[in-house]
Amino acid sequence: MKLAIFSLAMLALLSCSGKELQDSGLVPLSEAEVSQALKDALSRGISTSAASASRVNGYLDNPQLRIGLPADADKLENTLRNLGFGAQIDRAEQQMNRAAEQAAARAKPIFIRAITSMSIDDAFDILEGEQDAATRYLIDESYDELQDQFRPIVVAALDETSATRYYGEIVKRYNALPLVFDVDPDLADYVTEKAIDGLFLLMAQEEARIRTISSARSTRLMKRVFGSLD
Repeated sequence: MKLAIFSLAMLALLSCSGKELQDSGLVPLSEAEVSQALKDALSRGISTSAASASRVNGYLDNPQLRIGLPADADKLENTLRNLGFGAQIDRAEQQMNRAAEQAAARAKPIFIRAITSMSIDDAFDILEGEQDAATRYLIDESYDELQDQFRPIVVAALDETSATRYYGEIVKRYNALPLVFDVDPDLADYVTEKAIDGLFLLMAQEEARIRTISSARSTRLMKRVFGSLD
């Protein structure tokens, strides 16, 4: 009887296609599969994140992403608001966030190139790591390069939205006051960093969804690999 059951089981296995065997979980995951699934998850993450951040008020209305004045401009903001320049400050902040939205709309190709070209050497460690492990890996491996490529887009967006001019105007007003330390009006590096950090935050949230919600896994490979964590 045992031999007959074993024989039937073997026949059932042999009748399965490679795809069916993989989906059944009987074939162990390979490092190549895990690496590709992680890249697929990050690619989906940047697609979703760029779409969310680039919509109207994508940064401005999201407390986690909203870009305020630089930290060293806190005194500037308080002083000018007290002098009745609150509307000008609000306009500058709005246009900074508009610039980030525009830049996010153009971010996807840059991030996709970084994702597809990176080597995930510790695929299983990343898979079994924290909910944002793949996103953190991308940050560690690609942040400086992404920043260099993203900055010209931010600069163009700042100019298109007049954010540089509006911020420059309020800084000029502040620097003209007696007994104050001059504030640097250059926004490019600051907004670039904030815009990228916002995208990475959204990517990490999407990665967590893929890891924990089966319906968020859009490919068979993602279902197979991340399903192993369920």
